[in-house]
Amino acid sequence: MSRIAMMNILHIDCSPRPESHSRQLSAQIVEKLRAIAPGTVVRRRDLGAAPTEHVAPDYATTLSSPLTLAAPLKGSLDLSEALIREVEAADVIVIGTPMYNLTVPAVLKAWIDQILRAGRTFMSTPAGKIGMLANRSVFIAIASGGVFSGSRANQPDFLTPYLSQVLASIGLTKVQFLSVQATAFLDQTQVRLAHEKALKDLDLSTCFVPALL
Repeated sequence: MSRIAMMNILHIDCSPRPESHSRQLSAQIVEKLRAIAPGTVVRRRDLGAAPTEHVAPDYATTLSSPLTLAAPLKGSLDLSEALIREVEAADVIVIGTPMYNLTVPAVLKAWIDQILRAGRTFMSTPAGKIGMLANRSVFIAIASGGVFSGSRANQPDFLTPYLSQVLASIGLTKVQFLSVQATAFLDQTQVRLAHEKALKDLDLSTCFVPALL
């Protein structure tokens, strides 16, 4: 594969466990990206260790209508703006997340609630949300104690369709999911093989956009 001179990566982890499977898989994805872009700069956002605060009263009040959004309460959008600018500065986003109770963990939902902002990252139209951010690749590393895909699936999956829709609503449609499943039942050898199998599905060609050439 060709090499890219440099790349800005926003690397987000959501698991509270320091050595979780999702953290390991997201780190492996970042290393694969470093291999094709030696000058890579990584911006770290560890939601598992330092969670983003949930929606505060002033933020909710500001976003409650077009009128209040046009005259936001002082400081109410500061956190949201900082997180959105991290996304805008990234050429590629890598997210490591566990599947909790069939969907995303609360810390990831709190981050999403800050970056989805009417008039800033999406426009509301009669047909639905239209994304306002430039598209870029998003790689999502998922770890699940059970099995949520394939012929052996024994639980529903509300995580991947939710993240696909949410990210698309702000303009991010180049989303790739890689997963390590049934982690509650794997020994160390099986875990290693599961990670290797997940990484075989990694398609880095989506990173080759004009801005990166």
